[in-house]
Amino acid sequence: MQVGGPPVQLGGPQAPLGSPPVQAGGAPGFAAAQQSPARRVEAAPPPATTDPLQAAEPEPRFTWPLSPVPQVTRPFQRPETDYGPGHRGVDLAAAPGQQVLAAGPGVVVFSGQVAGQGVISIDHDGGLRTTYEPVTPTVPTGTQVFAGQPIGTVNPGHLGCPVEACLHWGVRRGDEYLNPLALIRTEAVIRLKPWEPP
Repeated sequence: MQVGGPPVQLGGPQAPLGSPPVQAGGAPGFAAAQQSPARRVEAAPPPATTDPLQAAEPEPRFTWPLSPVPQVTRPFQRPETDYGPGHRGVDLAAAPGQQVLAAGPGVVVFSGQVAGQGVISIDHDGGLRTTYEPVTPTVPTGTQVFAGQPIGTVNPGHLGCPVEACLHWGVRRGDEYLNPLALIRTEAVIRLKPWEPP
């Protein structure tokens, strides 16, 4: 005689034989998946710079062509085209007759008159050429010069100059005009004066 009816099985129905064990916290194999090592994702390296102008920009190598450090009366304005408007150099405040100094070592490739103005051009390493005007040259073509060597004196009469005299100083590489102030090896403060077109 059975008392109290059929035996009651605690914990619910038993899993059939051959079934995978149920891990605590989820479906079969969930814990094993949690224990597997995480896959490392390597960040892609940043793309290399391909800007040819940035890659070819020359390092600062020049000194000021006037001493003491002059005021800039008109800054460089890069022309958009070879024959477009702009200011292909900088104008530096000077005194009439003030000495002009070579901005870097090189060879004088021109020393003479252009359109009634005295001009000196010097070729430097790296394909750079500096030009100084209006000046009275004191070195002939073919002279090897060092940085800071006197090469002429400033003449008054530069167009648009707001002071007694200005030295126009230009730098180019081939047919490309560069900003001379970006090529000066100095940490001195560059003082800019307001420029008004003539």
